[in-house]
Amino acid sequence: EVQLVESGGGLVQPGGSLRLSCAASGFTFSSYAMSWLRQAPGKGLEWVSAINNGGGSTIYADAVKGRFTISRDNAKNTLYLQMNSLKPEDTAVYFCAGPFSHGNKYDYDYWGQGTQVTVSS
Repeated sequence: EVQLVESGGGLVQPGGSLRLSCAASGFTFSSYAMSWLRQAPGKGLEWVSAINNGGGSTIYADAVKGRFTISRDNAKNTLYLQMNSLKPEDTAVYFCAGPFSHGNKYDYDYWGQGTQVTVSS
């Protein structure tokens, strides 16, 4: 059974940092590019970032470029999202998903359940 389990969300003040984790099981994690997406309250799904299977290539949405860093540890079957300089508009439920395809950033076979990130003073 494929599982993606996110963790690390929470409440943080503007300007603060959080690191999200996504533990993968049930498939060959190291073979697939992976993504983070988010959904803010009352809004649609927004793609955030993706990383190739080896971890050497990353891409970001303009809204998070320079503040967020995606990474992975294939030995631990875990995907990460380091979020710095957080803003209130980063408040959302964050999902990990895969495999990523450049052709469609919203089409995935596997999804996690999401973790809530709230940025507020």
